[in-house]
Amino acid sequence: MKKKDIPKDKISKAIEVLIDSGVDLSTLFDQGGLLKQLSKRLVEKALESEMDSHLGYTKYSRSGSENSRNGLSSKRVITDNGVISIEVRRDRSSSFEPVLLPKRQPRIPGLDDKILSLYAKAMSLSDIQLQIQELYGAEVSESLISNITDSVIEDVKIWQNRPLESVYPIVFFDCFVVKVRQDKRIMNKSVYVALGIDRLGIKDVLGLCMSENEGSKFWLGNLTELKNRGMQDMLIACTDNLSGMSEAIGAVYPKTDHQLCIVHQIRNSLKYVSYKDRKALSADLKPIYTSVNGVI
Repeated sequence: MKKKDIPKDKISKAIEVLIDSGVDLSTLFDQGGLLKQLSKRLVEKALESEMDSHLGYTKYSRSGSENSRNGLSSKRVITDNGVISIEVRRDRSSSFEPVLLPKRQPRIPGLDDKILSLYAKAMSLSDIQLQIQELYGAEVSESLISNITDSVIEDVKIWQNRPLESVYPIVFFDCFVVKVRQDKRIMNKSVYVALGIDRLGIKDVLGLCMSENEGSKFWLGNLTELKNRGMQDMLIACTDNLSGMSEAIGAVYPKTDHQLCIVHQIRNSLKYVSYKDRKALSADLKPIYTSVNGVI
């Protein structure tokens, strides 16, 4: 589909909604969309692997063991950003005691940061295995950790490589910080997010990636991957003043308009104003960034 086939009023409406709501990419995870889905998927995969280890055979294998799977029970788990509902496997002898989510324990410490790190790119198998070990926070066998890592990595790769729409009217690029253990130290790392709005106005996190440094080479690689996954065009790329982004967009999507994020520009402007005057200044700025062709 060519650019002229995308209704301009839909693009304008999407921009207005995001500006008026003051959308921040980090709040998308607070509101429970992507993060809750990823958390549920990963925890349930890990619990399934624990059950396999407990019974001594996988879900669809035959075994002479007297014990076997016996349906599911639902459990509510408290995370830093809300509550998720997890389906926990049961066994007939009621001897299964999950290590990740023990009975009567409603919280998994540090779950959100670990989930985001696992699904971000640029993590080796050993990095993912280390994250799983930290997620468990308990002494468990190496074979169990290896089995859980193997089951989780498949789901992670499927999510990372899922096909995308051919055209997105708007794609936002931003980052947020999570804590990651590296070289026996806890450090902050930036997780970069590509958030697309499709032609129906629905938000979709297209990808997560993690890197020590940003630059044109880093963004060129990520944009090329989005194109390889099916995103042939985007009308507007909205970013903060990210290093090397303009050059990368020009190389991969030469017809795309690159717009600096208005929300970031407003926030940067408000830094120079006293707190009591910020609300009034925000109201004065709105006619400027919502005007047509700069005419107020």
